[in-house]
Amino acid sequence: MRTSPDFSGKTGPRIKEITVTPIAIVDPPLLNAAGLHAPYALRTIVELLTDDGVSGISEIPGNRDIDRALEASRDLLMGRDVFQLNEIRRVLVNHFGTDTAAQRGETPWDQRKMVHIFSSIEVACLDIIGKVTGRPVVDLLGGKMRDRVPFSAYLFYKYEGAGGKLGFGTDPNATGWAAARQASGLNPAEIVAQAQAMCAEFGFQSIKLKGGVFEPRQEVNAMFALHEAFGPNVPLRIDPNALWTVETSIQYGREMEPILEYLEDPTRGQEGMARVRKAIKTPLATNMCTTSFDDIPNSIAVGSEDIILSDHHFWGGLRASMTLSGICETFGRGLSMHSNSHLGISLAAMVHLGAALPQVPYALDTHYPWQSDEVIVGGRFSFEEGSVAVPQEPGLGVELDRAALAALHQNYLDCGLTKRDDEIEMQKVQPGWKFQSVRW
Repeated sequence: MRTSPDFSGKTGPRIKEITVTPIAIVDPPLLNAAGLHAPYALRTIVELLTDDGVSGISEIPGNRDIDRALEASRDLLMGRDVFQLNEIRRVLVNHFGTDTAAQRGETPWDQRKMVHIFSSIEVACLDIIGKVTGRPVVDLLGGKMRDRVPFSAYLFYKYEGAGGKLGFGTDPNATGWAAARQASGLNPAEIVAQAQAMCAEFGFQSIKLKGGVFEPRQEVNAMFALHEAFGPNVPLRIDPNALWTVETSIQYGREMEPILEYLEDPTRGQEGMARVRKAIKTPLATNMCTTSFDDIPNSIAVGSEDIILSDHHFWGGLRASMTLSGICETFGRGLSMHSNSHLGISLAAMVHLGAALPQVPYALDTHYPWQSDEVIVGGRFSFEEGSVAVPQEPGLGVELDRAALAALHQNYLDCGLTKRDDEIEMQKVQPGWKFQSVRW
């Protein structure tokens, strides 16, 4: 008689150590609706070590308050079974509470605390679980639907400069994309040149422009210049970061209908987005008006967008993002992915998630070409025709480069930044400049 194995009482590896390492990575002087990128972008690397010596890593946007909260979570998480993610989330929520929509803030980036804390712990736990089971993270999310995940070129208006210690200066020895990344991008011709250099280097098949910097006419002209340069077969998107009024959004949205794949967050709030959506034919996308599960009922009720741009850092992790995918499918929403300045750990997590999604109708966003640093063994990910191959190794498929981590942590200590504040950086160039949630 055949007997089944007894799994009763089985437990997984338990958390023995948590290491939180803030780092600063070189960032060029990119412009956006909230101001100007600092010479360094902040990230936080989280490493969990289990009682049997297995390590799991994750990466989130850097912020001193979130780093302190992660440090404070140590006592809550010591001895926890990494497989028991529901219990880990319950413990964290009981201590830190749940985030509110208001805590996201009006800036292009998300300022909530709990979603960052849990997503960092969850990704590191999934990295461990993958290593223990011998499976890549994509398999823990339901399995691989594609071998490569497509990304879009992400263009920025910018001042001349390389960022980091060079600031607004440039490296005269740089060539190719490394040189183009330093060049100014302040008008349609320079934006087209930036796009051509980026697409030549990474092979991107679609293009997005971060708008909300100049008055709408100039940015719309840039979109038509891109359309003329790349032709009708390259999908185009623009993101004014909700700085346009409803009326401005409708006016320019209608003008760009023949050339846009989608229009991202032209105006602020679900009600405003719904009014624009009813008035133009182009699909609307968001990562600003529908950014949590609590936002979804009203989103469906008013019809605020066609596409939700998820971000596992902000939606509560990779498994929550898979839940979001099911909700989008139920209510006829498209799903793609938002990005922020990041390195290879975040990119690996994005690729595993992108590979597990049932459908990827739109290429995902990534800031990765704007970064030159890396914190993983083997150096930076490579792109082929704008796509990244799904790692096949267990877990995330990437490992920490300890020397690089130490150097980037020293950058953090030296640069003096503790949180992102694009308004302050912009005031260094334009004294008295103030962020306005609606500008045109």
